[in-house]
Amino acid sequence: MDGDLQAVVIGDVMLDSWLRGPVKRIAQEAPVPVVSVEATDDAPGGAGNAAANLAALGARVRLIGTVGDDDCADKLARALGLLGVDARMVTVPGRRTPHKQRLMVGEQLIARYDEEDREPIPPEAEARVIAELREALPGADVVIACDYDAGVCTDAVRRALTGLPLLVVDAHAIGPWRACAPSAVLPNYREVLRLLGEDGDREDRVRFLTERSERLLAESGARMVVTTLDGEGTLLHRPGLPPYRTYAEPAPDHMATGAGDTFTAAFALWLAAGAPPERAAQAAQAAAGVVVRRPGTATCTRRELQRALRAGDGPAGTPERLAVRLDEHRRRGERIVFTNGCFDVLHRGHVTYLERAAQLGDVLVVAVNSDASTARLKGPGRPINPCEDRMSVLAALGYVDYVTSFDEDTPERLLRMVRPDLYVKGGDYTPDMLPEAPLVRAMGGEVRVLDYVSDRSTTAIIERVRSLPEDSPGPG
Repeated sequence: MDGDLQAVVIGDVMLDSWLRGPVKRIAQEAPVPVVSVEATDDAPGGAGNAAANLAALGARVRLIGTVGDDDCADKLARALGLLGVDARMVTVPGRRTPHKQRLMVGEQLIARYDEEDREPIPPEAEARVIAELREALPGADVVIACDYDAGVCTDAVRRALTGLPLLVVDAHAIGPWRACAPSAVLPNYREVLRLLGEDGDREDRVRFLTERSERLLAESGARMVVTTLDGEGTLLHRPGLPPYRTYAEPAPDHMATGAGDTFTAAFALWLAAGAPPERAAQAAQAAAGVVVRRPGTATCTRRELQRALRAGDGPAGTPERLAVRLDEHRRRGERIVFTNGCFDVLHRGHVTYLERAAQLGDVLVVAVNSDASTARLKGPGRPINPCEDRMSVLAALGYVDYVTSFDEDTPERLLRMVRPDLYVKGGDYTPDMLPEAPLVRAMGGEVRVLDYVSDRSTTAIIERVRSLPEDSPGPG
């Protein structure tokens, strides 16, 4: 994802607090558990969570909202600053900062209690919010409005957002946003029912929404509608096209807290980067899938999203298929790092080296010598492990993004296909000693040599294993 993308988030910012601890006794005054709170985790919620996810995904973010003159506002300011969000919060004296507190025992949610004022913000605060908004809009690639009925998104604020090139709206009530002609709205199933004026649940919600796709678009006034189905994924509605569905992995309800904000952030950012809406929906679903595996209110980083999307795509397979994928990364301005080797018996030296290589860019490609190539380089009896096994082990490392193989003695053909920004090798020689260096530089790339971890050698490990007595139980 292009780190130069600028996003503006406006709406209801809140503080999410998670209180955690064990139950050691039952209260005397009532048959209720007594939770001994041992830890409290605070995180931005609502529009703040959407902004935090945008920042984690690599965007430059300005957040506009209101807070009260209380301790929660101070906690929010600190948290947003640490997350890299440029927060322009308007303080409203006498008003409470929305605060949602959840009491957890292990993985069980015991209670939630909210502190908030839901009436519209006063005219003076409204004018200041609109002034901040008008200052932030020039140069913004995408604007997200998070309207959770907590008073920030007034009629005047909505009028200030009308006619924007890319406006994504996540609102409890979609109807009031119709006049803004948003690019996309993201209602959940209950919000869809409210928009359409219908009651009750349906056994087949996908069919229900599919049959009402064109009506949803007309009633919302949006160019596209993403209807979220909780743990069942989403449906993307576009004029003249059948709905496009994404699928979610089931998760407990309390683990899904904030996942909608993550989905909104990723969807909006991928649209801003020029991705087709279907691909943006896939990316957003993958990002939401990352955060529902974590406790509390969480964010998904750009690298985590890349890994999640690659997991869905499967292994690269061939160099040709890899080259196509890397072109997509290159269009997004991401830095591609390439390295190669036999990696016959993976050891700590390899792991440390690859981890350091991954830190030098956004995408790490590891090319593995085929069995025939390894045998020519290393001699009889090598490789110990076949190429398929070596690639599988490397692919399991979290910081390795793609793994492929080559049959030649050098990766020259593969380098021409990959065109890396950085070619990395490990050893005690200089970059000029590498035969691949002139080619990489001719294609505009950089060459770097990283030191190996001392006293770590595949050959030495193999020799030690081979020198063991035949009746030895072996190293494992």
